[in-house]
Amino acid sequence: MIRWLNGGDRLSEAHREIIAQANAEAPLLVSDIWLWEVATFLGRIRLTLPLRIWLKKAVAPPLVQRQGIAPAIAAEIAKLTDSFHRDPADRILVAPARALGATLLTRDRRIVGAGLVPTVA
Repeated sequence: MIRWLNGGDRLSEAHREIIAQANAEAPLLVSDIWLWEVATFLGRIRLTLPLRIWLKKAVAPPLVQRQGIAPAIAAEIAKLTDSFHRDPADRILVAPARALGATLLTRDRRIVGAGLVPTVA
């Protein structure tokens, strides 16, 4: 999402194709925890707009839909195996994808390597 919203020049071809297919009936899902992560790591990432405007654009419908932590997602977090690392933010990213049958667009090696959810790197 960061690469896409910052102009898309560092996106993989696979990510570009998936993002191009997003529409009101099949939006990109963004976990609320991701918004927190962007704000938390602001010093380590560079945004093209002021944070508040950038975050609002990041979750703008119809191409993007925010995904909160519903009871089914919280239950899925509890099901994640102990072999998956304990980073709560990553667990909150993986759990909704599992609960919703969604694919994660990520280059995070720990998430991809865990094989708990389909990913596109």
